[in-house]
Amino acid sequence: MALEKITKISGKGVYVAGQDVDTDRIIPARYMKVVTFDGLGEFLFKDVRFDQNGNKTDHILNDPRYADASIMIVDSNFGCGSSREHAPQAIRRAGFNAIIGESFAEIFFGNSTTLGMPCIEASKEQIKEIAAAVSANPDTQIDIDVANDTVTVNGKTHKVSLKKTAKDALVNGMWDPIAELLEHDADISKTAKALPYI
Repeated sequence: MALEKITKISGKGVYVAGQDVDTDRIIPARYMKVVTFDGLGEFLFKDVRFDQNGNKTDHILNDPRYADASIMIVDSNFGCGSSREHAPQAIRRAGFNAIIGESFAEIFFGNSTTLGMPCIEASKEQIKEIAAAVSANPDTQIDIDVANDTVTVNGKTHKVSLKKTAKDALVNGMWDPIAELLEHDADISKTAKALPYI
């Protein structure tokens, strides 16, 4: 089964402000005791979205105006800290298809790519402008052209960047290495049988 070729992504955005947002803030460690990643989306930013009594805070992700957002806008060094795969899994399972940020922690970036969720890098000024647009109007559409490294908002196209290896994997439908292995199971078995030490 061929993977989806991810060349363009469109949707509404939400700006989650903060420098150096680490993976423990994205998904607290106590929610990592799971057999599968199903349902992790409900725990996204749990400790900042809810107080100790379980009441909602004024966190942007609790604002109903952004309930349909599928593109997250962030600041610099997003996803730093421990290398937990659960962090991008929680974001993806909460309904987000892409993240636009100033910079990303390397392991978080890689884990996001293998979920088919591109981490697009933009300048500080571009982030500020895109964030202002979605803050002024939550219905603002964001169009990401993964293949051509652009983000278009309110008719203005921003030249952004995505690491070449990640872009190649996404646009060619080769972003999930496990799916690739499963797809080539017959070839793997054939090769294994030809090896004298197996």
